[in-house]
Amino acid sequence: MSSIQSSPHPLVFKVQHPESLGSDAPNNEGIAIRTIARALEGMQKEAIVHYGPTNTAWRMVCDEGPYLNGTDLAPFPLAFFTAGLAFSTLSEILALANARNITIRDIEFMQENRYGMEGSALAGTMTGSALPVELNVRIDSDADAAAIDDLLIAAVGASPANGLLREVLVSEFALIVNGKRISTDRVAPYAGHEATDPAHNDYQAFETAQPHSNPSIPNNIIEKISTAKTLMGVEGGAGTSLAAEQKRELQVRGICRLRPDGLKEIRVQLLKPIGSVFHFLADDSELLGGAARAPSGLAYLSAGIAFCYLTQIGRYTHIVKKQLDSYRITQDTQFSKPGASGGTGKAGTAKAVVTHVYLDTPEGDEFARKLIDMGEQTCFLHAACREVVKTKIRTNWVGETTQENTAN
Repeated sequence: MSSIQSSPHPLVFKVQHPESLGSDAPNNEGIAIRTIARALEGMQKEAIVHYGPTNTAWRMVCDEGPYLNGTDLAPFPLAFFTAGLAFSTLSEILALANARNITIRDIEFMQENRYGMEGSALAGTMTGSALPVELNVRIDSDADAAAIDDLLIAAVGASPANGLLREVLVSEFALIVNGKRISTDRVAPYAGHEATDPAHNDYQAFETAQPHSNPSIPNNIIEKISTAKTLMGVEGGAGTSLAAEQKRELQVRGICRLRPDGLKEIRVQLLKPIGSVFHFLADDSELLGGAARAPSGLAYLSAGIAFCYLTQIGRYTHIVKKQLDSYRITQDTQFSKPGASGGTGKAGTAKAVVTHVYLDTPEGDEFARKLIDMGEQTCFLHAACREVVKTKIRTNWVGETTQENTAN
């Protein structure tokens, strides 16, 4: 598949016979996720996310909107991360409420994720940053305000997705250029062996992945529900994110709730720059009491990190006008079991992201080193890993006033 347009498949599907993928994802007592991702035409990407504990795999595609001259056919990278973070939080709220015998008749929250980008790509100073997360929760419950406040703060802390934000985690990288592994420069090196190249002739995961035949899996797990207008010459308009010098803030909004059938759903929109609206469904894995009818929050979150990093590689290459024939990654993310839905009673944690980067380019090793450095430096989601990102919670009870708290 060279593009989303040329694929007969939906934007996401559960992979039939995931054991055929040959994943050698690391195993631990928590949740290990291996994501292989590759660049397609333009700003499009494709990933297979392998959820290690249950040997479940999901194939997903990603695109960018007019701000990066994308085709806008699939969600942008930050949408996957926003959805994953929100879904993980909602799972912990519901599980912890059940453990504490707190009845929640209805819950919906709006999650705001903001990021910054400032500096010059040509001078090597352009840097991405992650700003505090805001949760605006509307809840209908007979529990008192103090019990709800404590529930929400504890649930955020119990989520291993929040563990990724709460701690300083320095991402590690292995760099393979034209089939040969070379040393890294600024980014932290990964000391282990490199993973199998997703483009290796004996490893045809992208070519062989087919949709699962389970009839309980919805057809509309990810879908586009409204299209942003392509505006020229305005802030956040067409092509603006490709500028060599930038000083801007990005804003992503997700509105998340629980459906009557037990699936979680979210609408995600990129407000800055101007982007479209996408709808996601999620389900917990069998490990955590779900039925895996849709990807889990951690699967979406892991895909988002991979997609965002690939976008930055492609964007930097475009700005400096270098030749990059092919680029792809194998990414390992590892999390503890969630404190509430996983029954540990502890705060959720995450380990540093490990990314194996494969580049085919005639531009030489020094360009390759600079490329993965700038990819990490400008990636909003690797910034979320290397920084402490707090979560602010505003709670609105039906018929009551709003209360604000900080979870970490």
